[in-house]
Amino acid sequence: MGKRGVVADYGGEELYRGDLIAYAARMGNRVRMADAIVRRVTTRLENGRLRPMLLVRPTGTESGFAKRRTLRAEWISAEHVRLIIPDATGERG
Repeated sequence: MGKRGVVADYGGEELYRGDLIAYAARMGNRVRMADAIVRRVTTRLENGRLRPMLLVRPTGTESGFAKRRTLRAEWISAEHVRLIIPDATGERG
């Protein structure tokens, strides 16, 4: 059972700003695994349900043979995210 008010990955690990995560990213018809740094953690109300959302900045480390064109920040759902290194950037203090 999870705690209220905490956004977690699918393994139950809590996610915070500065964490290094792995997530599934789409490129055309393919899906690749990508690493990113969490910039913001929030929830959005969609269809009457609270959905955990993360603003992430990709690191450029990902599966696949075609490189990502840009490393712009993007909003993703925390539904298919896994924590790799907590506080990888040292932002939590």
